[in-house]
Amino acid sequence: MRAVVQRVSRANVSVNNEITGEIDKGLLVLLGVEENDDLDDVKYMVEKIVNLRIFEDENEKMNLSLLDIEGELLVVSQFTLLGDCRKGRRPNFMQAAKPEKADELYNIFVEKSKEKGIKVETGVFQEHMIVNLSNDGPVTILVDSNKNF
Repeated sequence: MRAVVQRVSRANVSVNNEITGEIDKGLLVLLGVEENDDLDDVKYMVEKIVNLRIFEDENEKMNLSLLDIEGELLVVSQFTLLGDCRKGRRPNFMQAAKPEKADELYNIFVEKSKEKGIKVETGVFQEHMIVNLSNDGPVTILVDSNKNF
């Protein structure tokens, strides 16, 4: 499982000009599910992301997590994060999970995040989405359940 995590002052996602998810201060998570991912990957990613200390404390040091600041979470499914561009010019998406599995694990990720007491908003799985955000910092972190980076 792979994620691009962006610290935002606000963000929203829309489908067909209708906002489906909107947050204020918190994290925008673009989430890609790999074919070999399972519940352990979901649990790892939720714990890692909600506890990332990437919000500033009173000394302007990145020392606080999403949980600490009682921030919000916008989760958007994005299979293209699994695109392998090492060969040729067209990304290879063979490692991306099939839609049924990806949707299941994506929804589990959302539910496990909500269980942490976080306000969670989402996009719409397998739809063309427009994501708007105000990246705060900017702060952008890559997280991978296989710990490839």
